[in-house]
Amino acid sequence: MKPWKVGILLFDDVEVLDFAGPFEVFSVTVLNRGQPDLFQPFEVQTISETGGLVVACNGLKVQPDYSFHSAPAFDLLVIPGGLGTRREIHNEHLIDWIRQRFEDVQLQWMTSVCTGALLLAKAGLLNGKRATTHWASLEWLRTDFPETTVVDGVKYVDEDRIVTSAGISAGIHMAFHMVERLLGTEVAEETARVMEYDIRFDR
Repeated sequence: MKPWKVGILLFDDVEVLDFAGPFEVFSVTVLNRGQPDLFQPFEVQTISETGGLVVACNGLKVQPDYSFHSAPAFDLLVIPGGLGTRREIHNEHLIDWIRQRFEDVQLQWMTSVCTGALLLAKAGLLNGKRATTHWASLEWLRTDFPETTVVDGVKYVDEDRIVTSAGISAGIHMAFHMVERLLGTEVAEETARVMEYDIRFDR
């Protein structure tokens, strides 16, 4: 079994927990914990448009692993949200990159956290699909992208290749959902125990 390559998009004013939550879940997940044949099923890396330093919300500085140009193929992409989406939704290069990555034959899943769903919608990926986002941006998604069926009051919406999640900490729930979907409930629950995170109400 080869590890799934997970890419997490970064941009200035990205919400910290939007990307750090899924990063932690995927990075902490292992198979055969405590055994000689321990295996990490996810290889997690970060990407920004230029590959340069990103300043997240509240001033956290993050050095991405790749630029759009240098990034390898991924199996799963995480598109986070935050105040920066209000700028990036007008960034045609970034929106085109999301669209092109979705069309990549290797990419199996495109996921979003919080207002990252607006970037997916702008790329046309949510047309005819159900999706969610941060509660404060549900009407924005509903009004600007009427081709999308907006779902309220949920942590995430799974539309097979596309999984959107609600705001900020809901990205952790989405990541655990993907772990459970790909590796089973036992692995997801064991990862949650290691993180001391309660996912019981996800069921």
